[in-house]
Amino acid sequence: MSDGITYSAGVQRYVDKAQRLMEEQEAYRREMRTMKFDTIAVHGLYSVQEALSRNQGAVIEPLFLSASEGYHDADELEAALAYLVPGWVYSRIHNPTVHYLEATLALMDGYGCDCETSALATSSGLAAIFMATDPFLVRRSPGERPNFVSAAQCYGGTFQQFSVRRMGEQQIEVHWVVNSHDTDEWAAMIDGNTRFLYGEMPSNPGQAAFDIAAVAELAHSHSIPLLVDATVATPALMRPLEHGADIVIHSSTKSMTMSGYGIGGALISRKNLTTNIDNAQMAEDFAVYCKQLPFRDYGPCISPVNAAFTLAEIKTLRSKMAMVSRNTQTVAEFLETHPMVERVDYLGLPNHPLHRLAKRYMKLVDSDEHLFGHLMSFNVRGGTQATRDVFDRFRRIFLATDLGRIKSVATIPAISTHQQQGEEGREMAGIPPNQIRLCVGGEHPNDVIADLDQALNSVR
Repeated sequence: MSDGITYSAGVQRYVDKAQRLMEEQEAYRREMRTMKFDTIAVHGLYSVQEALSRNQGAVIEPLFLSASEGYHDADELEAALAYLVPGWVYSRIHNPTVHYLEATLALMDGYGCDCETSALATSSGLAAIFMATDPFLVRRSPGERPNFVSAAQCYGGTFQQFSVRRMGEQQIEVHWVVNSHDTDEWAAMIDGNTRFLYGEMPSNPGQAAFDIAAVAELAHSHSIPLLVDATVATPALMRPLEHGADIVIHSSTKSMTMSGYGIGGALISRKNLTTNIDNAQMAEDFAVYCKQLPFRDYGPCISPVNAAFTLAEIKTLRSKMAMVSRNTQTVAEFLETHPMVERVDYLGLPNHPLHRLAKRYMKLVDSDEHLFGHLMSFNVRGGTQATRDVFDRFRRIFLATDLGRIKSVATIPAISTHQQQGEEGREMAGIPPNQIRLCVGGEHPNDVIADLDQALNSVR
């Protein structure tokens, strides 16, 4: 029986078989939760037994390019389309390669957390933000005006989605927090129609940070969830679920796929999250609820190829994030002393006003080393034209809006990633026209410093 529907004995046979398979996978998942982070990243939920029994012994998770799944008979088809058995049906809904990615991400972001987790992979980071927020914004009555609270310091695309799509087109109010490190400011923005709190840490490009545990506690006191975009940190440096957050969002395009070959996003949710929406299925397992219902209808699925790229690269995520973080620290310390630089924003600098706060949450997993990621920004002395002149003289650093690459990239946010949010929005987010965002890659930091130095010195 399911939802009052009686299924045939043939369908039940597939349900029973699937139950045994799910029990095996759950036992293996529990075993993997006892492993260290690097082991989880390398293996995920893809076991030796699964490789031998279902994937012809393939050591690495196979890439499934087929758009749809075939069935043995009508009974299995019925069971699959009724969600009575695990399957993938159609790659707009699910896919075996995507399944391995989602299982791995759920384990990685749930590492160190006593909560159960699940994940949903999407076609991009913005798709993940949409899927993570949309289910909470349903109108429960015709005249209701739902709102949410968000840190103003966030990626420009996020600002656009919230301010233009949500607020401008859908009349869903966004209450902007300008100083996200001030928990009292968050509290002042919440009212009876607030559906969730949303923050980005570290923020792009301004390096804002907030007290995740305190803001999560505040959210839960109002029976609403906290959503955290942790793209810059990745689970190798920070896992917000461990500190009380309900949903973590990533643009897996960035550091998770450092080569730059893949586009994707993901949301990872704790099970039994806090919400004031009367939807038990959504609260019990948010990622699976999204997968089976709104995600199925909207279709923001990650391609199997991009899922495979991401799977391949997250196996070494910890070591790569350690490398680029150390490189960025060295570069930030150099820029801090350069006469042509009037300000450096990097949470790893001891004199940064949010350094001590960031240290509470950012640390290389399975170590005692505090690392702060690959993204930083600096303001060029001399104004807008001097900034453009410095930018144009980079020779080793790529001029691109990308971030989290194995190659160093830089952009001027005011004329690129944050251009469309307007001068007022940039001022609220602390993005001046003389700011350069720099993401340091895997090059030797001395070579990156040399490129920066020649560019800065050329406009003295």
